[in-house]
Amino acid sequence: MNTMLQQLKTPLLDGTSIESKREEIKLYFQNTWQTYESLFSQINKDEAYFLKPERLRHPLIFYYGHTATFFINKLILGKYLHQRLDQRIESVCAVGVDEMSWDDLNTENYNWPTVTEVNEYRDSVYSLMINLIDTMELTLPISQDSLAWIVLMGCEHERIHLETSSVIMRMLPLEFLTPIDEWQPCKQHGQAPVNQLIPLSKKQLVLGKKDEDKTYGWDNEYGELSVAVDDFNASKFLVTNEEFLGFIKAGGYQNLTYWTEEGQQWLSFKKATMPVFWFEKEGEYYQRNLASVMPLPLNWPAEVNYLEAKAFCHWKSEQTGKFIRLPTEAEWYRLREELSGDIVQWEKSPGNINLESFASSSPVDLFQNEETEFKDIIGNVWQWTESAIDGFNGFNVHPLYDDFSTPTFDGKHNLIKGGSWISTGNEAIKSSRYAFRRHFTQHAGFRYIESQNEDIPTTSVNLYETDSVVCQQLESHYGEEYLNFTNYPKKVAYAVIDSVSHYQEKSTDSIKCLDLGCSVGRTSFELSTAFKHVDGVDFSARYIQHGVQLQNNENVRYTVKNEGEIVEFKEVSLAKLSLAPKETDGTIHFSQGDAANLKAKYAHYDVILAQHVLEQSYDPALFLASVHERLNENGLLIVASDYHFDESITAKNKWIGGIKVNGENVTGFDGLTEQLSDHFTLLEEQTIPRVLLNNQREFIVSNIHYTVWKKK
Repeated sequence: MNTMLQQLKTPLLDGTSIESKREEIKLYFQNTWQTYESLFSQINKDEAYFLKPERLRHPLIFYYGHTATFFINKLILGKYLHQRLDQRIESVCAVGVDEMSWDDLNTENYNWPTVTEVNEYRDSVYSLMINLIDTMELTLPISQDSLAWIVLMGCEHERIHLETSSVIMRMLPLEFLTPIDEWQPCKQHGQAPVNQLIPLSKKQLVLGKKDEDKTYGWDNEYGELSVAVDDFNASKFLVTNEEFLGFIKAGGYQNLTYWTEEGQQWLSFKKATMPVFWFEKEGEYYQRNLASVMPLPLNWPAEVNYLEAKAFCHWKSEQTGKFIRLPTEAEWYRLREELSGDIVQWEKSPGNINLESFASSSPVDLFQNEETEFKDIIGNVWQWTESAIDGFNGFNVHPLYDDFSTPTFDGKHNLIKGGSWISTGNEAIKSSRYAFRRHFTQHAGFRYIESQNEDIPTTSVNLYETDSVVCQQLESHYGEEYLNFTNYPKKVAYAVIDSVSHYQEKSTDSIKCLDLGCSVGRTSFELSTAFKHVDGVDFSARYIQHGVQLQNNENVRYTVKNEGEIVEFKEVSLAKLSLAPKETDGTIHFSQGDAANLKAKYAHYDVILAQHVLEQSYDPALFLASVHERLNENGLLIVASDYHFDESITAKNKWIGGIKVNGENVTGFDGLTEQLSDHFTLLEEQTIPRVLLNNQREFIVSNIHYTVWKKK
């Protein structure tokens, strides 16, 4: 009997009854939460939560708390919630990792909560969310600017981490896991079927989720891309363990000619000789599943990273004399055309997906479908593609999760398609788009195709930043000096260095500085030439990634609007700015952080520069109330602000100025002074002009109030 937890389908956004839709959303939230709790219930010792079997990921205690903090942090950011439940947990469990250089994987920087604390926190979040769903305003259809969309965002986010957490659990020593009935693997295994190539005819496809689509979607799924797919032959089955074993026995891991340069670097680092979930004992191969081990199931799909799949294809090409490779995203969609319908319409899925069958992979020929000869078009394991993820034409970020996709638009994250046995919700629908670094481990395998020529018809990743808000910041920091005004971020840096020389007894080359609200990084780079160490912190990874690129001696490319549809393409590097990387190497570190809820590690500074933090924070007073605790004795707080508070960012009851109190005008500087007077003395104030470019004939000019405060 199948004891798997039944998974509800991702809710449709439309309907005829508000209350019925409210109940559907609540049941989906409860189902999501219950499934996540069930997965973690297999851990039988608290110490397992703090191990790091995958060094590129946080320990499991982070993921157990992270999905709950996500609900709270997004509700606060959207101003649907005004009170935190646990500031510490909501900080330490806030930001995940993707091996970006601003990711912090140093466990010494984390004061992880206990399992009991996270359990209690999750209980509180659950109660809050149930009450929120019961009482929230709801209209149909659900749109991206509604509270219900944020609830669904949190549910789909937790379902993503249901999968990523299961991958990490699969790496834990078995002694820390107790298998339960709800998470039993497939018991069927045997000899693998012989793979064969089946032809698919050419077809014109339009990729992208439509705005009017009736299910929740992530930002990178929307937009449109028209692609002409040529004829090709695709393997009937996913590559099995038996088929991949042929590559291993042929010395595939030792013959570097099969591997890309990136693959060779990975091999050298990992010393890999087989897939990560395999091991050999007394001449026999075995496979690790979620909470158990079995003799290598030869007819199950091989689970490998992209680099291993790519090497296999090179070997297969040599064996067959044909052009064998992985499919592109468009070619996978051509294959997906063979299968009608989608998860939300199916009563029973035509594959091992949505936790409907097993808590593991299964034989590649187990699921039959009358529509097509191909097996496992969806489910069993994700399928690697040749396509690096990028936004479709018309791509737009969601304002409450602006860095879900854009940091991966770097040409280093390849798309995986089709879902795995544990893919649920949005992950299981046809339009889902997820991507991972090519050396990452997931429940992922591959099928191969035979192409007519060696050229891979992938769409090149647009490495020019085109987001207008980000480009405006890049031009402000690294572009021309407009209207005869000195570059603003550079001038702020010089002012800070000058203030430190006047008001600090320490020499500038011994100063530790926090540049909070660093944006794309110019001020941090300038400060790092004078100070011992600079931490550049910003709320958005969309900004941070460009500072990191420059620090890594990479060029940053972006566009500037000239007029209408006419844009100018620009490129900048530290060398062009006379800020050679050697001058900043080791003295500057960029990271993502929330000024109103910073991690405890951001402390012991001689100088804190808060650039436009007040007007860009959902709670500026909360930041100001505790900032003195992060400064050394006689430390300096320097605030740069135009006090232009906007209700779309900061709820009006959180404004510290630009308001009337008891009939009297309270300016931003009045509010700042009131907030800081108990712990700081004002030393200096000046005005620094700032110019932001809208287009070549339109500018935003503001006079920024620069104030210097000394800790009492």
